[in-house]
Parts: sequence; C-alpha cells; structure tokens
Amino acid sequence: MQIAPPDFDRMFAALADHTRRDIVRRGIRGEEGVLELAGHYPMSFAAVQKHVAVLERAGLITKQRVGRRKVVRTNLQALLVARRLLDQYEELWRGRIDRMAELISETKESQP
Repeated sequence: MQIAPPDFDRMFAALADHTRRDIVRRGIRGEEGVLELAGHYPMSFAAVQKHVAVLERAGLITKQRVGRRKVVRTNLQALLVARRLLDQYEELWRGRIDRMAELISETKESQP
C-alpha cells in the first residue's frame, strides 16, 4: 500500500465541512464566480471566501480571475487522486475482513 503524502490530510480536512463539499460539487457542474457561490449559502461573502481559500490550499479547486470575476473550478484530478487513495484503503480493509472471516470459519470447523 502506498503511503499518503501530507496533502491528503489537508484535502480530507477541507472535505470534512458540508459547505466546502457543496462548493466542490458545484464546481464539478461548472465554473461559478465566488460572488455567485456566496448567494447559495446563509453566510457572509467573507465566510464563503474563507471556505474557497481552504479548498484552494487543499488543491481541490482553482480560482482564476476572468474579467472582474473570480471563477472557481473543481480540480477533478485532485478528486481522482483522493479516490484512488480511498480505493487502496478499501482494498486493504476488504482483505483484512476476508482474512478474519476465514479465521472464524477455520475456528468453527476445528471445534467439536
């Protein structure tokens, strides 16, 4: 199993928040300006900007100036990398669960 680089801690910490997950989801659908994003949430524009900054530092979104707007896009490559890591953990744990099931079965068969 590969060892996760430190970025994963930042990435999964960013995704632990409901608002940030929603911003990532909206970014998958298409680009949206930060000002438009702020209209979707019952919080201040500054609070939404902070969420965007956390996601940007984690590498989950990119922010680019397009004219007067700051446009947010989800970094699909980062999500794919995170997915691969989660798949590795799933494979590891499924193997362990299968082995435990085998041990339990062997123990039951060996009992009189």
